[in-house]
Amino acid sequence: MQRGSGRITVRGLRRWLRRALVLLLVLAALPLLPVLWHRQVDPDGSAFMWRTARELRAAGGPSRVAHAWVDLERINPALRLAVIAAEDQKFSAHAGFDLAAIEKAYARNQRGKKVRGASTITQQVAKNLYLWPSRSWLRKGLEAYLTLLIEACWPKRRVLEVYLNVAQFDADLFGAEAAAQRFFGKPAARLTPAEAALLAAVLPNPVRYRVEAPSRFLARRQRHILDQMRALGTAHLGELAR
Repeated sequence: MQRGSGRITVRGLRRWLRRALVLLLVLAALPLLPVLWHRQVDPDGSAFMWRTARELRAAGGPSRVAHAWVDLERINPALRLAVIAAEDQKFSAHAGFDLAAIEKAYARNQRGKKVRGASTITQQVAKNLYLWPSRSWLRKGLEAYLTLLIEACWPKRRVLEVYLNVAQFDADLFGAEAAAQRFFGKPAARLTPAEAALLAAVLPNPVRYRVEAPSRFLARRQRHILDQMRALGTAHLGELAR
């Protein structure tokens, strides 16, 4: 191939492929930086918090969301167990994805039945902390990649700690401590099992479900979570030490 002929030479193609590979490696490595950072450093907010704050301001509401970080040791074990019982009972065993739950949700969806998502606690951390609430394939792909990074870089205790501090419990309310103070007038360390189960019960839709005025459905869900908590037992939390 002659230079200037307008055709791509073998050397030029190799150079282009090398550059494309370097770009792909850089793009793949970028999400690793915040994941490594947040293994040790507590996040001062999340993508969902910042998005919610913007929406509240645009609607003439408060300029910021209610949120207060607390370490996992200052969150009652009852709430730790409640969110696992409600959201992800295989949390201590899986590597970020509950494949059986995903298969079950897919099968039910194929039959046209309405189902809740099969997202694990780790997936929810990836989405809430770093991404945006869309159902696009791009967001799903990024969520899956971040989930793998988080599982590879964080111990399970850290995943649960971040989750309990970024989870949404009301339209403008994030984190276990802020939720405990608003709804029960006490710190998260002093929550009872019933209060913990009620907070966990609203997690699928914290804007629709109301802790301060629980519907019959929410009360039934609270009782179900309490039953699951008793079945799991507090010894289950010992598995999260890794």
